[in-house]
Amino acid sequence: MLKEALRLGAFSVILGVPSYAQDTEFSVSMPVTLSAGALYSERLQLADPNAYPAAAAFRAMLYPTVQLGSHWFGYAAVQIRSTPYFYYDAFDSEKEIYTDALQAYVGYSLHKARTSMVIKAGKLTSAFGAFPLHYDDADNALLDQPLSYITDLPIRPDQLPCGTNDLLWQWYGYVNFGCGGAAGGASGTVPVTLYGLPGAQIEVSTGPIDGRFQLTSGSPANPQNVSLAGTYLQWTAGGGYTIHQGFRVGVSGFRGPYLDPIVAPLLPTGKTVRNFPASGLGADVQWARGRFSASGELQRFQFDFPNFRTQPSITAGYVELKTQLTPRLFVAGRGGFLYAGKVEDNTGVSADQFAPYIRTYELAAGFWVTRNQLLKGGYEWMRSEGQTGRQTDVLGLQYVVQIHSLGWAFNR
Repeated sequence: MLKEALRLGAFSVILGVPSYAQDTEFSVSMPVTLSAGALYSERLQLADPNAYPAAAAFRAMLYPTVQLGSHWFGYAAVQIRSTPYFYYDAFDSEKEIYTDALQAYVGYSLHKARTSMVIKAGKLTSAFGAFPLHYDDADNALLDQPLSYITDLPIRPDQLPCGTNDLLWQWYGYVNFGCGGAAGGASGTVPVTLYGLPGAQIEVSTGPIDGRFQLTSGSPANPQNVSLAGTYLQWTAGGGYTIHQGFRVGVSGFRGPYLDPIVAPLLPTGKTVRNFPASGLGADVQWARGRFSASGELQRFQFDFPNFRTQPSITAGYVELKTQLTPRLFVAGRGGFLYAGKVEDNTGVSADQFAPYIRTYELAAGFWVTRNQLLKGGYEWMRSEGQTGRQTDVLGLQYVVQIHSLGWAFNR
């Protein structure tokens, strides 16, 4: 995925080079966020009962940015991390190191009076929802992420379920459908990825109104290589209205094919992956006044398969609250849920919900040791319908350091 993002970015830079000759400003910068994390949770023992229930890991976020004159620019967000760092990593105690390009694009910006426009091309964060841009540990007041951005659903885009009963036998984190596709069991898909998609986007804001429109190769639930854009091209759109300073409401949506090419030969005669899309619709709100702030999202997703009259759907949401107790100390909390909807297959077999109801509650405190160093600690309660005990609760700690000083500027 990193190679693909770099290839897209390089292609976009080439397109922008003729314009650079007319500009006189050139700058390069690379802010960095370094994080060390530790967690204690019995999640680490679910797959391996002999594993130790505590682990430590690191994360580095690199943000190389190039300004090519007054309009053209390049930007990337590269993540290097060990596991288990995130709370969702803790369901597997295996220790690995990953490098991912969360974003890598070239952009063109225009500003006139109160109106601005930005065009981007490359690897982009999904335009769906409000949380995807808060992937920096210094920007996220808590330690975990909302459920719709991290939960492996009991749905796979590279396998087909035979019907309702097949769907009911699956679990969060492990899916093995019986009607064809990739061999063996594997994790399901996440409703909206935090790891970016290849595509292009236009953003416009004027006064209190902002909007964005994105075309990508693949769904936020299943990104595809840019070479498959002819089949998997789809749209995501969003926008918002700032009622007054500190109070904004927004909506977003997406729709398009998400099933993998491997299942295309298994679809009904005359049908293609475009006949079975994934779709999402969401609303979000952000509010801040004085020492207090709040945000939240409510979302609904649907994943179409053959063999179903009522398609699998997911409803998810969260509310996050934060208060600044002193200039350096804050506390924050988030409550969220994920609910699987009713399904009915073509034979008439139905179920009121195809997977257990999940709820999470997280409470954290943060202390700015210096203006660039943040210490966070928190506890998360996670409950799944029918579950007892505290096996999925997590106690976490993070130490975050921001480095802003890496930069160079040149004039011609």
